Amino acid sequence: MKLETTRLILRKPRAGDWKDIVEGVGEYDVAKMTKAIPHPYTRADAEWFIKDCLKRWEKNAYAFMIELKAEKKVIGVIDLRNINTFNGTGTTGSWINKKYWRRGFMTEAKIAVNDFAFDSLKLRRLNSTVNTKNKASNATQLKVGYVLEGVQRKASRSLASGKVCDINVYGLLKEDWRRARLILMKAK
Repeated sequence: MKLETTRLILRKPRAGDWKDIVEGVGEYDVAKMTKAIPHPYTRADAEWFIKDCLKRWEKNAYAFMIELKAEKKVIGVIDLRNINTFNGTGTTGSWINKKYWRRGFMTEAKIAVNDFAFDSLKLRRLNSTVNTKNKASNATQLKVGYVLEGVQRKASRSLASGKVCDINVYGLLKEDWRRARLILMKAK
């Protein structure tokens, strides 16, 4: 399965993706904003991550590689996990290579994943948590319709930096996504 946008292909990981993953998340500025990514990040880390992602795909937990069509290069990852079809919920998370920041790629990827979650999987709510210091990620959450529902104080420790941080907790309801998507499409 893959999702396609104007500039991106969101797809299952491949063994050969390790180089692009190391390049992207191996950058300290990327890794320090995540909870579970070590720094330095090695080929062995990326190979383990790819294998783990493929196992999770078998259990309907999707870690989509964000491939830039123009370069045929993986520039990030966006996942949809903790899917509970009874409750109609799931959780998203993402990172993007620093070289591709501030170009709208993550917003484009989130639009595709939100559509997949609400239209194909028939979920009613998505959850997301973001380091309070990650200004770009927090802004993207709001841009695509997520609502800030609270702050968890000292809730997470970055594996890369070792620092304890506060986490913003976001929620996106299907009806909120419908409104946000209309606004995003009009803004194009």
